[in-house]
Amino acid sequence: MTAAPSDSRHAPRDHHGPRTHREVRLAARPAPGTPLTEDLFEIAEVRTPSPEPGRLLVRTKVMSVAAVMRTLMDEATDVPMRPFALGDPLYGPAIGEVVAAPGTGFTPGDLVRHDLGWREFAVLDPSDAQRVDPGLLPDPAAYLSQGPTAWMAVTRGAEVRPGDTVFVTGAGGGVGSLAGQAARLRGARRVIGSVGSQRKADILREELGYDTVVLRGAGPIEEQLRTAAPEGVDAVIDTVGGEQLQASIAVANRGARIALVGALGAQLTGSGAPTTAIDTFSLLTRGITLRGTVLHADHLDLIPEWHHQFGAGLRNGTLSFPNSRLHGLDNAPRALRELVEGRHVGAVLVEL
Repeated sequence: MTAAPSDSRHAPRDHHGPRTHREVRLAARPAPGTPLTEDLFEIAEVRTPSPEPGRLLVRTKVMSVAAVMRTLMDEATDVPMRPFALGDPLYGPAIGEVVAAPGTGFTPGDLVRHDLGWREFAVLDPSDAQRVDPGLLPDPAAYLSQGPTAWMAVTRGAEVRPGDTVFVTGAGGGVGSLAGQAARLRGARRVIGSVGSQRKADILREELGYDTVVLRGAGPIEEQLRTAAPEGVDAVIDTVGGEQLQASIAVANRGARIALVGALGAQLTGSGAPTTAIDTFSLLTRGITLRGTVLHADHLDLIPEWHHQFGAGLRNGTLSFPNSRLHGLDNAPRALRELVEGRHVGAVLVEL
């Protein structure tokens, strides 16, 4: 990473923040199929703007990284999101504190969620900032969890029911680490997860309520899943695709529901379009439902529902928020690299 020179001589003085702040920019695009490296990013020092009347100046307190960000680093993607532009700061979910809010309904000190992470300060339209209640969740960073997506997958995608055997692929990720817990809340009898290391498998069983684990690389996924679920699976939350989705269909019971909520198998490797060969005959003859679900397209009403559920669960101990935290904007590129490499369980956050 390289730092762009700062120029604070003419920085405005009325924004109630420092003259300059830092932001992380995309310096180069990764070559297809190559590992993510930190020299693809640049940390630049820039002037901190003053908010015009009707806009907010927000100081970022914590931001999150996600697998989709690796996809957005490519010049063109199939993801319905704006790719990162070369030389521009990246963007992503963050929690920040309002510093100045002239002519708005916000007050300095308010906590807000916004999508201009990867920078220490952001100027926002009020419509792009969602005020968060610091009393609802014990930790404001929990507003950055992927719990709403997990809750959507469990309740509307896979329609988990009492007594179900549930399989969650990518169970160590931000969605999967909460989907297993959410399935328990819905009355699942048995919850199985897939991960890529024995360390993660132990965490899933010992801390996150999973009954057993399918270990990627320890043998064919279908064989492992049949052993883990001898009576078949009733509901699947799939964040990976590929062999794991194929195994899910092979082991699914009649009437099983499979929720597609991600394609990590392709996103984390930069291997191209996330395609999977599907056994459509099995879908037909066993009445299996395969349903793609996107939170921000169709299920926004579930976000406040999840936050209330999450807050209560965190306080009474029935839910946990698995996460890893790195400190300082300098470590944001490292956080994304380590997420792509599969080093962490749960959400990966950067505290500024």
